[in-house]
Amino acid sequence: MQRNILVIGDTHIPFEHKNYLAFCKETQKKFKCDTIIHIGDLVDNHAISFHDKDPDGRSASDEIKLADRSLKKWYKAFPKVQVVEGNHCNMVARKAFKHYLPKRCFKNFHDIWNLPTKWEYAFDYFHYGIRFFHGMGYGGKYAHKNAINDNRCSVVMGHLHSNAGVEWTASERDILFGMAVGCGIDRNKYAFNYGRDFARKPILGAGVVLENGKYAQFIPMKL
Repeated sequence: MQRNILVIGDTHIPFEHKNYLAFCKETQKKFKCDTIIHIGDLVDNHAISFHDKDPDGRSASDEIKLADRSLKKWYKAFPKVQVVEGNHCNMVARKAFKHYLPKRCFKNFHDIWNLPTKWEYAFDYFHYGIRFFHGMGYGGKYAHKNAINDNRCSVVMGHLHSNAGVEWTASERDILFGMAVGCGIDRNKYAFNYGRDFARKPILGAGVVLENGKYAQFIPMKL
């Protein structure tokens, strides 16, 4: 039996695009995906990030409340999801480590966001020999192609919002792909003001891995 995988891009909830959830559901239905992977940065955690914060933005508490509202919709739409750890997802743990506070003092990611029982959370996942990971440590337009060589296998990644598409490489023995799945953010939200002057803008969309890992395709979201 051939199985397909839907790969949801970085959402940075509560700063996701208002139409992204519906797009992901449509993509799942169109390609008959029975496995759902969120590629990381499920939530943004802007108010507690290490970067400059908007002084007119919402407090950390208000941001969490907004995120909770959005997350409930995602939990209902996708009862079972494998969530990849992203650099924004692990903000609480990073802050704790920076200030020398043990893990015991804090809730884990699953409990903070009340993830459903069938929502998993891990650093990476492997399906059909393909590594699904966030992409921290990579940069540049062809990061997803470079990641193939480093991992010695096909890869699917997010993290770089302006990267989207599939790159292939072959040897005498195999053919491998690297896919960047874009993102699902609303670049007009204040959390992304840092990118206003960037020449390359976020590409909204999602990825699908088809026929038990044989093929990969990026599906752009129409705006």
